[in-house]
Amino acid sequence: MDKATGEAYWARTSGLMWTMLAIWAVAGFGVHLFATSLNTITVFGFPLGFYMAAQGSLIIFVVSLFWFARKQNAIDEEFGVEEE
Repeated sequence: MDKATGEAYWARTSGLMWTMLAIWAVAGFGVHLFATSLNTITVFGFPLGFYMAAQGSLIIFVVSLFWFARKQNAIDEEFGVEEE
């Protein structure tokens, strides 16, 4: 892989990494910071803040991991460095 292609690959991978970090920060910290104000909304009989802290952030983490893997595989295939 030449230097320009390697830099383009790293730029795409780095951008995906920063996007995942932002999703993690919002799901991990942002939801919990606003839990008391979210408690005015109810979902399935539970306050939204409680639901997001107990279940919602975990669901976001799992879905984002699968999304990340799919996007990284697409980037790898685009640059010809995919696994066999």
